[in-house]
Amino acid sequence: MNHTNSKLKVGEANATALAGKIALFGAAGAIGKSIAAALRAQGRAYRVVGRSAAALQAAFGDDPLAEIVTWNPEDPASIRAAARGVDSIMYLVGVDYWKFDLHPVLLQKTLDAAIAERVANFILSGTVYPFGKPVTATVREEHPREPHTFKGSMRKQQEDMVMAADRAGKIRGTVLRLPDFYGPGVDKSLLDGVFKAAASGSRAFMIGPIDTPHEFLYVPDAGPVLLALADQPQAYGRTWNFAGAGITSQRDLAQQIFAQAGRTPKISVVNKLTLRVIGLFDKMMRELVEMHYLQTTPVLMDDTALCALLPGLHKTSYAEGIRQTLAAIRPGSQA
Repeated sequence: MNHTNSKLKVGEANATALAGKIALFGAAGAIGKSIAAALRAQGRAYRVVGRSAAALQAAFGDDPLAEIVTWNPEDPASIRAAARGVDSIMYLVGVDYWKFDLHPVLLQKTLDAAIAERVANFILSGTVYPFGKPVTATVREEHPREPHTFKGSMRKQQEDMVMAADRAGKIRGTVLRLPDFYGPGVDKSLLDGVFKAAASGSRAFMIGPIDTPHEFLYVPDAGPVLLALADQPQAYGRTWNFAGAGITSQRDLAQQIFAQAGRTPKISVVNKLTLRVIGLFDKMMRELVEMHYLQTTPVLMDDTALCALLPGLHKTSYAEGIRQTLAAIRPGSQA
């Protein structure tokens, strides 16, 4: 295999792809669907792994390139079966926001199974949580990882497990950290309620403050980058940042969303105190309190290293991403 081609354009097919056949663990989520679209574009067969056969069938059942496999994360034999016969695992497994203690547990089980099945590569889709509160205006990969939250600690453990296995020579590992994201069909986003409100003409409720600097990634951009990273030999043995399409604010994006929908913005801002009160009755809102620091001291990532590794890396502009997302919400609209 030729490991010298570091100029492969993002999304371009590579006949000798390092990643080989890929299994997407946690495939039915937004990132998994984005990677699957990138694999389809290259005509590459892939495996989708998830707990729900119905969810996998709904998302991938019409794709002849997709092999659908269900797993039971509590059963080591089931995990090994799901990992068997593939060259690479992309780990995208999500848990309920109030069950973050499961993150390192599930990853370690999957990593152990991958090693036992002689899987060559393990790619973790990560978050900004392990950094904790930033000490620089923008955050490079070498920024200290000092999470002050439980969720950040759990995510840091995941990264550490992958990197430890790589250093030990058990498997090649890499991590790609993503910022907040949005896009068609993405309901777990700070902007989801804004899109729906703009499309329907109702009021949007946003978690404030909404004027602080922020960045967002358009989810369809994530798949091609994760796939290109998996195929790049130089990607392994370290972590990478993938920044959004530019520094903006939630308010600015909300105004753009309403404007593209042809409506006057109607926005109500929920502060941290209100989150605490709502959290008395809503588990999700209660868990968001811990991560509220990201609204006041956001982690803005520097992805200079990734852009150098993957020339041609594409980021959809906010204006175009908003147009596509609104088009997906409104029946009959042209994307």
